Amino acid sequence: MTTSWHDFETAQPAFAETVSTRFAAFRHHVLATLRADGAPRTSGIETNFKLGELWLGSMPGARKADDLRRDPRFALSANPGPGTDMGGGDVRIAGFARWIDDPATKARFADAVSPPEPFDLFRVELTEVVRTTVDEDAKEIVLTSWRPGHPALRVQRRS
Repeated sequence: MTTSWHDFETAQPAFAETVSTRFAAFRHHVLATLRADGAPRTSGIETNFKLGELWLGSMPGARKADDLRRDPRFALSANPGPGTDMGGGDVRIAGFARWIDDPATKARFADAVSPPEPFDLFRVELTEVVRTTVDEDAKEIVLTSWRPGHPALRVQRRS
C-alpha cells in the first residue's frame, strides 16, 4: 500500500511537518536505489516538497534515474548534518518513485522550483516514514514510524 505526500500530511500533519522541516535543513540527502543486478546504490539527491507532493529530480541519464525508471523502489535518508548530534533526529522515507513524463506536470513543477533543465522527475508514493531520536533523560532510542493504512503513529522505545 502506498500514499501521496499530501495524504500523509492530511493523516499526520505534525509528523509530516517534522519530516519536511528535517529535510529542509540541508540541500543534499542520500537516496538508495536498486541496480539492475539487485545490488544497492546510494546517490546524493535534492528533494522538493511542492504542489502537495514530494518530488525527486535528476539529470537525464543519471544512474539513479535509470534505476528508478527500471525499479521504482527507493529509500531516502535526510542529511544528518555536521557533528554528531543529529539535530531533528534521523529521518528516513521509503516508497516508490514514479517517473513523470507528462509535460504539463513537469511544467508546473518547473514553474514552482526552477530546476536545471533538462531533468527527470519522480513523484514519491510513500510506504514508510521513520524518525529516530534519542531521549537523553531516559537513555533510550525512540523510533516513530508511520505507514499507509495505519491511522496512528507507532512509537517504539529501546534502551
